Amino acid sequence: MIIRSKAPLRLGLAGGGTDVSPYCDEFGGYVLNATLDMYAYCTIETTNVHTVSFFAADRDEYFESKACEQLVLDGHLDLHKGIYNRIVREFNHFTPLSLKITTYSDAPAGSGLGSSSTMVVAIIQAYVEWLNLPLGEYDIAHLAYEIERVDVGLNGGRQDQYAATFGGFNFIEFYSEDRVIVNPLRIKSWVVNELENSIVLYYTGASRESANIINEQVKNAENKNEKSLQAMHELKADALIMKEAILKGELQKFAEFLGKSWEAKKRMASSISNHDIDHIYDIAMEAGAYAGKVSGAGGGGFMIFMVDPVRRLQLIKELKRLPGEVINFHFTSVGAEGWKA
Repeated sequence: MIIRSKAPLRLGLAGGGTDVSPYCDEFGGYVLNATLDMYAYCTIETTNVHTVSFFAADRDEYFESKACEQLVLDGHLDLHKGIYNRIVREFNHFTPLSLKITTYSDAPAGSGLGSSSTMVVAIIQAYVEWLNLPLGEYDIAHLAYEIERVDVGLNGGRQDQYAATFGGFNFIEFYSEDRVIVNPLRIKSWVVNELENSIVLYYTGASRESANIINEQVKNAENKNEKSLQAMHELKADALIMKEAILKGELQKFAEFLGKSWEAKKRMASSISNHDIDHIYDIAMEAGAYAGKVSGAGGGGFMIFMVDPVRRLQLIKELKRLPGEVINFHFTSVGAEGWKA
């Protein structure tokens, strides 16, 4: 039997960072994001040879083992192993599964589009399809969060798992005790079209280790660093304003607060921006961009810029002079999907 799945990557628009503990546990967090037609993919092939194998095709990493109850997490394809361990333990009564899993993503790890968490969602979705697991969207997203953050121990936020599972434009609320509320937004089609024409997505070519940035952010929150906390409060407030602006189609206001939020986000942790990011940002602004930001934790990966559509090509030409790459995209309204091939 062959089972396939895919889950969409997300573009962080507002509030990113307020979905990270301990901030969201104490103050609550708000995030505005939207999914793109860029995906993480998974294929499960069932076997009768009592082996488990994982192949991350985009990273050229391979793992094979005798089928067993629990695989050892040793830093090699730990997300794949962590998902397998949890599925076997929680849903298969510790009975080993024999399978081959192949995965790949349209964006590299460290891209700022939530690629690692989206991959976790895609793999879980394939298991759900194969084993007919009784899991809804909230269940899948929460399970993905627990596997990545608790079982495997990777630091990060909560928005990526929910964006990948639900898909579309969402305003997501995060509270203590892992309480999450996903509010799907009904964005008018002309607003979506205008956003696609107004946003330039640029890959800096430099992936980054988001966990290091998150660690600094978490430490600042734990130590009640006033500068960092105030920045997170601003991001949270701006997310509400940007949600309203996008619902009303007030894209000039949306762009204004996109830039304002980027300035606030840079105050959350010293490693969020750097000389290269600032240089790219300055060139984009000189080429006519209204505002911009780094998608995700910061430090590299993808950047987004808002620009008047009539000046879009001029901005793209200037960005193409740099070492990175301009990526074409469209927003998508569908979340994670699984099917039998």
